[in-house]
Amino acid sequence: MSAADISIAGPAPTTSYLFHRHALLVRITHWINALAILFLLGTGLNIFNAHPALYWGQYGADDDDARRWLEIGSADSPDGKPYGFLRIGSLTVHTTSLLGISAGADGQPQAIAYPAWATFPSYRDLATARNFHFFFAWVLILNGLTYLGYGLVSGHLRKDLAPRLKELSLRNIGHDIVQHARLKFPKGEEAKRYHILQKLAYGGVVVVLIPGVIFTGLGMSPGINAAWPWILELFGGRPSARSIHWVCANLIMVFIIVHLLMVVLAGPYNEIRSMITGKFRVDPETAK
Repeated sequence: MSAADISIAGPAPTTSYLFHRHALLVRITHWINALAILFLLGTGLNIFNAHPALYWGQYGADDDDARRWLEIGSADSPDGKPYGFLRIGSLTVHTTSLLGISAGADGQPQAIAYPAWATFPSYRDLATARNFHFFFAWVLILNGLTYLGYGLVSGHLRKDLAPRLKELSLRNIGHDIVQHARLKFPKGEEAKRYHILQKLAYGGVVVVLIPGVIFTGLGMSPGINAAWPWILELFGGRPSARSIHWVCANLIMVFIIVHLLMVVLAGPYNEIRSMITGKFRVDPETAK
């Protein structure tokens, strides 16, 4: 049973009550996904630190510096003081203490793209990072297939996540944006279903971003590339696949940050409980 399946006849309830919001398999796959993505992001940043630059096409060797569309690095200022930077195309932003230069284990400035606290392992270890990255990549794939299979068979994807045509109107999307900006979250029966911004965000992650990181990751794997070379050709070469992989991973990171912020603002106890026990508290609509 899902949020879209539940309706209550008669007048709207005047007191809060609990209803079953998330099926057991949805809850299990959610937490497995959360664990897998946490390790994938941490190990991915460690792997990226080995060569913190991105390219398009068939370029990517050390002498292709001029072809980099993104670079995280460090340099010395005219007074000899090191600073970190993020360079995207012709735009360069100083990012000392966050990217390029950050404090090492001894507290001294360290030239490294992503800081130690954001990577797994926290020290430079490409072999360990790659092993964990590949392991959790397959966890993500198998868990994702389980979720998609359940979602198709149960109708969860169609009933709860697929936007209806009328929901895609600019007026409805604009209204939802304004409501979120004003921190006005749905009450009563409206709280039982996903609204358009949630559907677009969840659908974008499930249908676009996660498949994007999976297929570009497979394309960069030498073993998979040898068996299915068409995957790499689809993205225009390994450097392009790596760039798309990085973009998708960062968009997933942005989604997670916004998602956690919304959970906190909407009521963390109720939101987290619904994803652990399945029970979500519905509060009555306030009188207007």
